[in-house]
Amino acid sequence: MTRALNQQVLVLNRLWQAVNICSVRRALTLLFEGQAQVVFGDQDGDFRTFDFKAWRDFSSVQPPPEHELAIHTVSFRLRLPRVILLLAFDRVPRQEVKFTRHNIFERDKNMCQYCGRVFERKDLNLDHVVPRDRGGPTTWENIVCSCIPCNTRKSNRTPLEAGLRLVRKPKRPKWRPFVQVSFGGTMHDDWKHFLDLAYWNVELGSEPG
Repeated sequence: MTRALNQQVLVLNRLWQAVNICSVRRALTLLFEGQAQVVFGDQDGDFRTFDFKAWRDFSSVQPPPEHELAIHTVSFRLRLPRVILLLAFDRVPRQEVKFTRHNIFERDKNMCQYCGRVFERKDLNLDHVVPRDRGGPTTWENIVCSCIPCNTRKSNRTPLEAGLRLVRKPKRPKWRPFVQVSFGGTMHDDWKHFLDLAYWNVELGSEPG
């Protein structure tokens, strides 16, 4: 039961836009309180919505496949919702990517922006292209991933002064953040219609120091 209740559910606002991820436990609470409905897609690509009673009845008529988890009570078996629709929430995620250490690694794809080699994140630093004591700001446009050897070679100089060239000019990312939570599980097939896969490239970390 605990495993089933901890499964992930995609949350849509009332405009059918993906805005969050919650647990089955939370989704069922919203469903039972009348704040959300289950969204279910059939094989023809059509989507139907169910309130709690309708979802319970649907689960008894069309039980989940044997390999899928379900919620079992004394009187009924309930399919796990995979997508829910909030009935009174129409906001959308922020369109700005949060400026974090993790997101800089994501933008640069774990690649040193001076030598072009890919490293484990533990072997990468964040480097100010124009050093801070030379007026370089801590912004998307002046921070890049740098391996330790290149970072040591560059020291407190500009890339030109150190004989280094940037692989690419650092820019503010254009991908849109999905939600401010980490996502590390398998994306359910039921979610694909609602998701721009680029959303999943954002995972928040600690601010650059």
